[in-house]
Amino acid sequence: MRKRLFIFDMGGVMCTNTNVVEAICKKLDLEKGDFFHFAKSENFLKIQSGEMKMDEFWQRFSEESGMDVKEDYFEILFQPQRNEDMYQLVNQLRKETRVVAGTNTIDPHYLKHLKNGDYDVFEKVYPSNLIGIAKPNPAFYRTILEKEQCLPSEAVFIDDDTQNVESAADIGLTAIHFTSYEELKQRLTEL
Repeated sequence: MRKRLFIFDMGGVMCTNTNVVEAICKKLDLEKGDFFHFAKSENFLKIQSGEMKMDEFWQRFSEESGMDVKEDYFEILFQPQRNEDMYQLVNQLRKETRVVAGTNTIDPHYLKHLKNGDYDVFEKVYPSNLIGIAKPNPAFYRTILEKEQCLPSEAVFIDDDTQNVESAADIGLTAIHFTSYEELKQRLTEL
């Protein structure tokens, strides 16, 4: 059965060098665990779902850590690199089916990808910060399916995060855990 809709994640799939936490920790001279403690997981969820702006995130981080962070290191240190093989693959898929991006992101990363033209290969982009829901929440995938007028059984979802893949599979999407371009190409051939 030919699939009607392909949904690709961005960070770790379409682009590499997207996780800036280690660089932020180095810049702030913090251990990773301490950074996450001060940042608070609920605040990460809020910036990913567009409920909190970056200045408020860093203000709360400053209050928790006792550090006076004045710059948005998520913006400054974010330097994504395209996985050109994946861009070629998406262009090939678009000849036969609809291909969109479904990505967890935050405002500065979304804007950088937009400025770089990283989303241009997709027919539509569903970024968590604009749709108000982040993966692995099943509502994230359901929102895309509803907007695309597509049944779960007609969609293929590709992500490098196993939790996101499992969540998508749980609601009926064909979900593929991305580990490499070569392995993905083989899996798509099998479909």
